[in-house]
Amino acid sequence: MVGASMIELESALEQYRRELTGYCYRMLGSPFEAEDAVQETMLRAWRGLDRFEGRAALKSWLYRIATNVCLDTLAGKERRILPIDLGPAQTPVIENLNACAEATWVMPAPDPADAAESRETIRLAFVAALQHLPAKQRASLILCEVLHWQASEVAELLGTSVASVNSALQRARATLAATDMRTLDDEPDPELLARYVAAFEAYDIDALTEVIREDATQSMPPYDMWLEGRDDIFTWWYGPGIGCRGSRVLPAGTANGQPAFGQYKPAPGGGHEPWALQVVELSGGKVAELTFFLDTETLFPLFGLPLRLDA
Repeated sequence: MVGASMIELESALEQYRRELTGYCYRMLGSPFEAEDAVQETMLRAWRGLDRFEGRAALKSWLYRIATNVCLDTLAGKERRILPIDLGPAQTPVIENLNACAEATWVMPAPDPADAAESRETIRLAFVAALQHLPAKQRASLILCEVLHWQASEVAELLGTSVASVNSALQRARATLAATDMRTLDDEPDPELLARYVAAFEAYDIDALTEVIREDATQSMPPYDMWLEGRDDIFTWWYGPGIGCRGSRVLPAGTANGQPAFGQYKPAPGGGHEPWALQVVELSGGKVAELTFFLDTETLFPLFGLPLRLDA
């Protein structure tokens, strides 16, 4: 590193930005906090370059900084969750719709650099399950199980022993094993997704019945209510949620390794206004889980979606 030009140093740091973002997102459960953490990591790295003498690999050094940033961020904060973590499913009535603060929820993220190789380790349920782990257990599990570091490398990064890392991994694996996560289809089915979008836009209950599993679930952060079962979902859609009739649905790539769509409800003055980022999970060849994230003001720009559709 000594004698390298500033441009070379910047390039050396920036090559790790995307993968660090994926790591920080899994640690923190928010793409916005992850972005802030990576930015802080880069700032700390720049400030500490005069103390970096090549004794450790640049990548390991950056991950050590990023881990410390994440641990600082997590200190004293409540863990992020999904509505399903709060308790049993509720009945589909408006009285059960209670809003919680944005900081309560695991938020969706565009796929990180390693998502193609590890879709299961970026899905919403997995990221939410990670938040149940103490912060250092979380770091150990992500580094070893997701990023495939050796326990000795993680021990050096965390300033602990290999035995401590292996013990943390054992406890973390036991916690995750107790989490009930539905098995998802290996690859999204484009034809099924097209049928779902067409049925949703038409608000066609018969067509929707064909593409949604009987045991499907739905949630709508920032509301704490979640629904279990296609019948309850339809009771909501054709009852309190009837304002979604006539929506337009645009593809938004993938979020957390799963298909994502921008949903726009009919606006009173014409056209369509943003309503939700839908993250759609498929299992057994049908839609198994629908998460409607309603914070469109921050999420739509993140996924490249317009904030209004004209008539």
